[in-house]
Amino acid sequence: MTDYFEVHGRDGAARLGEIRLARPVTTPALADPFLADAGSLWTADRGVPEGDPDALTVLPHRAFPAGTRDEVRESFRVAHPEVDAPTAAVVDGEGARDVGADAYVLSDAAGFVGHGEAFRDAILSAKASLPADTALLLGGVATPSNVATLAYAGVDLVDGSLARSKGTRGKYLTADAEHFLEDLAELPCACPACATPRDEFSREDCVAHNVNALAAELRRVRERIRSGRLRDYLEGQARHEGWLTATLREFDDQWRYLEERTPVLRSAEITAASAETLDRVEIRRFADRVTTRYRNRFSDQPLVVVPCSATKPYSDSQSHRQFHDAIKWRGHTVSMTSPIGVVPQELETTYPAQHYDSVVTGDWSEDEIGFVVEVLRRYLDRTDYSRVIAHVPEDGYREICARVESDPEVDVPFEYTCVDHPTTDASLGELNAALEGEPAYSKREREHNTVRAVADYLLGDSAGDALFEGLHTTGRYPKLQAWTAGGPDDGEQLATMVPQYGTLSFTLAGARRWVACDAPTKRVDIDEFVPHGSVLAPGVVDADERIRVGDEVVIEGPVAFAVGRAEMSGPEMAESTRGVASAVRHVTEK
Repeated sequence: MTDYFEVHGRDGAARLGEIRLARPVTTPALADPFLADAGSLWTADRGVPEGDPDALTVLPHRAFPAGTRDEVRESFRVAHPEVDAPTAAVVDGEGARDVGADAYVLSDAAGFVGHGEAFRDAILSAKASLPADTALLLGGVATPSNVATLAYAGVDLVDGSLARSKGTRGKYLTADAEHFLEDLAELPCACPACATPRDEFSREDCVAHNVNALAAELRRVRERIRSGRLRDYLEGQARHEGWLTATLREFDDQWRYLEERTPVLRSAEITAASAETLDRVEIRRFADRVTTRYRNRFSDQPLVVVPCSATKPYSDSQSHRQFHDAIKWRGHTVSMTSPIGVVPQELETTYPAQHYDSVVTGDWSEDEIGFVVEVLRRYLDRTDYSRVIAHVPEDGYREICARVESDPEVDVPFEYTCVDHPTTDASLGELNAALEGEPAYSKREREHNTVRAVADYLLGDSAGDALFEGLHTTGRYPKLQAWTAGGPDDGEQLATMVPQYGTLSFTLAGARRWVACDAPTKRVDIDEFVPHGSVLAPGVVDADERIRVGDEVVIEGPVAFAVGRAEMSGPEMAESTRGVASAVRHVTEK
């Protein structure tokens, strides 16, 4: 089958793709210009104008009612080997299956869009049954206010039939509402249709406006996907309709679906502006890895809990410099923050610890307190400290520590050193006095432990010790280089810390050591070729299902060994027939 749809970018389940027609179309997009009747039902063969280069041929040109037997469906599946154009197959959510098309139209969309749980189930069922490198089209359901949610769930194509229908009935659509035309004293839009004087604005003009508004919202959604910030936008959009809020929460409960599709790193900042931020994959993933993978290598020192700062990474802030001057490396510093939870000092640059901005009011919601309490409790359950010095103010921070301290399963003692504000001379003096007599750890220990902690976070529990035995570090924090014993003179460079994301970039020597040690390896098996620049999906034989976009991966085949960064998840690599599976940083022939 000719490749007519290819995914070029991902933001969770939302995708930037390309429908390859005479004039390529970037998705998420309106299907109307190239799809003959993309409504929710086809009652007769419509076809596509002969010779039209911008046409998506619909097979089988009609939808089937729910419950139609498979043999009936099969009798209508028509093969068109002579058609050298993209094809779309019409299926329903429950009965979706691969029939070799480039796109799939869910015929029953009008029955589940508008209901959070039903929409979730239909999308998850379709995505589990259809190839990853095909487009998903929902007809007859898109409006400017819901199309961001549709894209977030994984829908690639929509049509304007509902927007047009509402316009003919005098309903004026915007990105946040639906208005009766007669209720509007003036038009809140500057599209060409709305340039018509208000007293002359007709329902035909309303139809044109609604389609313009939907197209404009799709452009906004595409830009949000490009920047990796669709979720930020959606948390605001979801407030406009009850079913959108319900849908966001329903999908947040589908950890596997969203986590598999969410990158492990990106440069986009997370805006923590709503309660739903706590349910984001990036937030939950960080908390989970800190409490299941991170190992405390400073067990001889007490834990010092300090508040976060607006400046990222925290160590660059004025307040944290004051904390460090008082601590003098005699305690292990962990920052407490909403929405991240707890951030050990070694992971302060690791995504998303330096990539978020929260709303600062001085008040903590019960959801925020409950979340951070649970993360701190789990962190202390896994780590080993002689005591906890809580250098936190009298607000949500203090309440969190008090709740954890009172937990009968937490057996480490707490003491509090903040007199009024954490950075006053009196408070810093108390902090310094509390650490009197504690041994300080060296710069070399800090650097070694940072590299190992990042490896634990990225690869798995104890990966840092397995991969970096006999570690030698060079460079200036946070851009550290990891070497084997002997360093630059007699050793091999294994990896470099990437300050922008707090991750590790491996060399070929590091990749070989990764494969040979006990650390879990994220491996991409390729065919008999030597990749240069990237590995395309058709060349992938198999891939570790744990691989996520942005992960460091080892790439190996019969004639090549390489290391790079994943551009697809492992399951998508193994399934796809097009697109870039992984970037390649270093490669050698066997």
